[in-house]
Amino acid sequence: MSTRCGSWIFVFCFSLVSGLAPQNGPAAQSEPAASAPLGGADRRMTLDVVVTDKSGTAVSGLQQQDFTLLDNKQPSKIVSFHAVEGGAATADPPVEIILLVDEVNTTISKLAFERNEIEKFLRQNDAKLARPASMVFLSDSGITVGNTSTRNGNAIIADLEQKKLGLRTIGKSQGFYGAGDRLHLSVRTLERLADYNAAKPGRKLLIWISPGWPLLSGPEVALNPKGRQELFNSIVAISDRLRRARITLYAVDPLGSEDEDRTRTYFYENFLKPVRKAGQADLGNLALQVLAAQSGGRVLYASNDVAGEIAACDADANTFYVLSFDGLRGDGPNEYHGLEIEIDKPGLKVRTRSGYYAQP
Repeated sequence: MSTRCGSWIFVFCFSLVSGLAPQNGPAAQSEPAASAPLGGADRRMTLDVVVTDKSGTAVSGLQQQDFTLLDNKQPSKIVSFHAVEGGAATADPPVEIILLVDEVNTTISKLAFERNEIEKFLRQNDAKLARPASMVFLSDSGITVGNTSTRNGNAIIADLEQKKLGLRTIGKSQGFYGAGDRLHLSVRTLERLADYNAAKPGRKLLIWISPGWPLLSGPEVALNPKGRQELFNSIVAISDRLRRARITLYAVDPLGSEDEDRTRTYFYENFLKPVRKAGQADLGNLALQVLAAQSGGRVLYASNDVAGEIAACDADANTFYVLSFDGLRGDGPNEYHGLEIEIDKPGLKVRTRSGYYAQP
């Protein structure tokens, strides 16, 4: 595919808005303003940090002195520190769980299975949830948000049962261009959910149940410099939106074991490296799985126990650490800063946001 054609496809994916307006919920608001530049008093940032041992079990009891924060490989002062242990008992405000049913990128046959697994998760412990949860439904016509955020699993199941499966207008038979529609709608939905939740205090776990949206990446897609610059701007904006909203994103694949050996399940790993400049930008850098990993969340697939995978994501809210620091100024606009956290104890692993884009 020519460079000219590839650039047109990029514009096609990221310029369609009016025809995909949602029905209600957060995206029914007026078009949100772009994220404000990071500057002045707004340099204070919050990181939600999950620490696990070699078996993947969350580690509690750590103190601030056990943590070293590196910003672009340089030590950064931890301004505040708080340990959340016991989930709802020590998180103020409580962590909120957002379960998103993706009707755009999942087949109808798998949606029925997915819904059953969500209901199975919600019915655990006599439908008494450890923390507030809500439903979001993504269909071709936009997004619909459940009635409330609640610890009553039965109330959420009622939302689930009332929402009928949407009739797709974006068909897979449309090939590359239909995939472009799905990519655009998926990314735009994530942006709008982040904007909506930015005004709400506390941490949110957004569990996006989907095989992922189309990556549209490969030698057949050649973006010209203008297209890559616009794509880079989108990457910066969505990274900033998720950080400001304190959203940790999780990608749960409902296809289960039938997806285990598919190249698609690990192809996203080619795009995990940070995008530092426009020339490095690729559509794959906006993949659901990539954004999840970079937010400090998890990518789960190849299991038919989707309810168990949702529970594993939810468990991240039981034990974690909240720390804040002051971001550095960039030498220029949108300068990428990698973040690392070192623990002064052997054998421990850390999951948190992988970086941020600094401004002058």
